[in-house]
Amino acid sequence: MFAYDQAFKRNIGWVSAEEQNRIKDFTIAIGGLGGVGGSHAITMARMGFTKFRIADLDHYELSNFNRQDGANIKNIGRSKIDVTAETLMVINPNIEITRFDNGLSKDNIDEFLTGADIYLDSLDIFALDIRRHVFESCAALNIPALTAAPLGMGTAFLAFLPLTGMDFKTYFDMRDPSPAAISKALNNPATLYMLHLEHYIDNIIRFISGVAASAMQRHYLIDKTKVNFFTKDVPSLKVGIDMAAGVLCSNAVKILLGRGDVPAAPHGLHFDAYLNTCKKTWRPMGQKNPLSALTRHIIRRLLNVDDMLSHIRHELEQAEKDGKLKPYYSSDDLYILLQKYRQQATS
Repeated sequence: MFAYDQAFKRNIGWVSAEEQNRIKDFTIAIGGLGGVGGSHAITMARMGFTKFRIADLDHYELSNFNRQDGANIKNIGRSKIDVTAETLMVINPNIEITRFDNGLSKDNIDEFLTGADIYLDSLDIFALDIRRHVFESCAALNIPALTAAPLGMGTAFLAFLPLTGMDFKTYFDMRDPSPAAISKALNNPATLYMLHLEHYIDNIIRFISGVAASAMQRHYLIDKTKVNFFTKDVPSLKVGIDMAAGVLCSNAVKILLGRGDVPAAPHGLHFDAYLNTCKKTWRPMGQKNPLSALTRHIIRRLLNVDDMLSHIRHELEQAEKDGKLKPYYSSDDLYILLQKYRQQATS
């Protein structure tokens, strides 16, 4: 028989026996079970947490092998939620899991967060729309919401806490096309597409620069061409993912047990093991802060974002003139459009 006290007795000392008993009653909501999400779930299960609400719709593939705990030969093609649930249950067979096998959507966010004591964000970096809705729902329901981004060989951490600091919406200040701008572009499909694309890319940069306010990981990025927001392609290391889980889960435990202060946005934390550096960040006014604007500018310049936008605009306008404009452009389509840009840049 599984003996909870025996399984988690080595936690005692860092937490008290009374706190370990309380841990069993908290409910942990985790959105996304890829690199950081899978690590968050396993870390919290090994702390002794027993109630989980987990959401994901993805499957394991070879490109996950460098960083995701559940990625191995036998799990190729299997759903991440199946593998994660199995892993949690073999750590503690008494764990209670509520599954959302189709991922998160506007329609199920409230159900997903029902009864949750804390939300651990691990959605894909490019899943901006649903991330915005989840964090807004957490704020409305007074649920602490934490995010930690794996950045190279380090991690950047932010906490959005009820009645403390800034909320996600205010801090990141993401922008959507105005109704007037959309109306003006309705008769010009290429312009309309670019309007949405430019706002999407800007919001991605706002999210990254907001989480990693110090942007110190840029100092050892040896191939900037491997970071492409248009094709949703960014490098990621297991080192950073494990650090993200360690930092985020440590602060989650502090919050749930009331063990001390946790920096709340606009305060953050960025630790980088490669640089052996830890910085506490502070961005009053969030993305409206001049330093945030400078960080966004550095990212755009480092990754040639505006040159790529200009190239895509030219290609789409030409396709529209030729009657070959597609109704929708996927990441693969944008990759093809940017091939000519890359050729020109290297010639």
